[in-house]
Amino acid sequence: MSARPVLYLEPVGGIAGDMFLAAALDLGVSVEALAAGLKGLMVPGWRFEVTRQVRHAISGTHLDVVVDEAAAGHSHRPLAEIRKLIDGAATLPPRARARAQAVFEALGAAEAKVHGVTLDAVEFHEVGAVDSLVDICGAAMVLELLGDPEVFAAPPPLGSGSTRTAHGVMPVPPPATLELLRDLPVKFEGVGELTTPTGAALLKVLCTVGGPPELLVERVGYGVGTRDWPDRANVLRATLGRPVHGAALGTFVVEANLDDCSPQLLGTLLEGLFEKGALDAYVLPATMKKSRPGHLLAAVVPADKRDAVVEALLKETTSLGVRFHRVERTALDRRFETVETPYGPVRVKLGFRGAEVWNAQPELEDCRAAAKQAGVPVKRVWAEALAAYYKR
Repeated sequence: MSARPVLYLEPVGGIAGDMFLAAALDLGVSVEALAAGLKGLMVPGWRFEVTRQVRHAISGTHLDVVVDEAAAGHSHRPLAEIRKLIDGAATLPPRARARAQAVFEALGAAEAKVHGVTLDAVEFHEVGAVDSLVDICGAAMVLELLGDPEVFAAPPPLGSGSTRTAHGVMPVPPPATLELLRDLPVKFEGVGELTTPTGAALLKVLCTVGGPPELLVERVGYGVGTRDWPDRANVLRATLGRPVHGAALGTFVVEANLDDCSPQLLGTLLEGLFEKGALDAYVLPATMKKSRPGHLLAAVVPADKRDAVVEALLKETTSLGVRFHRVERTALDRRFETVETPYGPVRVKLGFRGAEVWNAQPELEDCRAAAKQAGVPVKRVWAEALAAYYKR
């Protein structure tokens, strides 16, 4: 099975929903296929207008969602109405509907916190308008048309100054944008609103903000924004490729803090995590809130096994949440060689780089079995196996 493609976003001039769609079209996504996927939204009075434009000598695709306000109707929508529109869009694949819902949920949670109201009380203004509904559902549809890539993004520039909204003049970045990007790396630079709330929500929900794995670059596209910034090209660069080694897209550390979980459960789970594909798993003592003793349970997993391990942690422990982050990992190539000892054959695991062996360790289970049969300490079999390997 070939690895999933990788999409890497570089918000050179920031990111907005229309820039995301424009970059996808520049990568080769068909505007007709995109529009067909959005047809089921049953929101009238809009169309795509696609042009070629240049910003700071970089040529790319510019996209406008042109709205006939008389045909489209009101632009203020509560979250419940948006949920209903997306759920009813039969032309959107199920995964795209789920992603679009998640983006709006994130936007709603940010707006609710900023305005001090409940999530159900949030009423979207600019974001609830037709063009933003099309932008967000379109972004979810784009990922389907690109083959469901793993999406990474560089930290976005947020800009500065002020902007006028339905709530009046707001600072840049707007409060909802900053709330959405909490715990993510960002850049406080540039003049004007470089990253919009919609763009921030797409980064939050659809992307891993950080460097991508090593890529074989296949296509590059530029989505051109509306404004022409004096200090930078107002473009979103999108690079589509495949991981160099064609395997899992990097490695993740998945972890949870636990102060109310039985050690017996943790021991059983630790063994099960290896069956789920974990490369390593461990439990560390921790002092948690209210000075309660607890544990840090963590696993190192390939990207394609991450979701299975996350599910196991949530099902098999008392934790209500699990966090994960991508890590870099360097591993030696490995193979086994069998050596003869006075107690029988024992496999030795070799770690090597190129033709040079950097590490040699007897396989513990082989040593234990041989020691048990011979009635000698495991450490004696271990030493004999290691000596036999180096004599060779």
